[in-house]
Amino acid sequence: MSIAICPGSFDPITLGHLNIIRRSAQIFDRVIVCIMHNAMKPNPMFTVEEKVEMVRKATERYPNVTVDWSDGLLAEYARQYPGAVIVKGLRAASDFEYEFQMNLINKKINPDLETMFLTASGKYTFLSSSVVREMAVYGADLTGLVPHELIGQIEEKAKQWRMK
Repeated sequence: MSIAICPGSFDPITLGHLNIIRRSAQIFDRVIVCIMHNAMKPNPMFTVEEKVEMVRKATERYPNVTVDWSDGLLAEYARQYPGAVIVKGLRAASDFEYEFQMNLINKKINPDLETMFLTASGKYTFLSSSVVREMAVYGADLTGLVPHELIGQIEEKAKQWRMK
């Protein structure tokens, strides 16, 4: 059985993330979307539990996709799935440079771990969780940026976050 791990902070999940997850689900027998703690992003909008719930809701139509989380290193997390492949989406050349460096670090920690890069669909190359958070905080329309079933939850959280 082929297994892909799609890691990310998903703060929140976007249609760009969902596009990579959907395409991974067409390639691999099983896809694990792993919500990772990102120490470089110390002030997330959503808790891990909220992210897990949102990603589950957004991916429930894909029977071979499951959702998990980890607060450790990705290369260590992947050890529990021998032969798993990390799948990362790339929007631009700058994403490749960063992800290539992360791939080398992951290989140093876990030499058997492979990484596959999927290029973002053109309509999502501008899209990031950071952009969505900023737009949500200012009350902009999130249609076409995040799964429609999550818009209300993201808007409500943005109102609370704005008041901090």
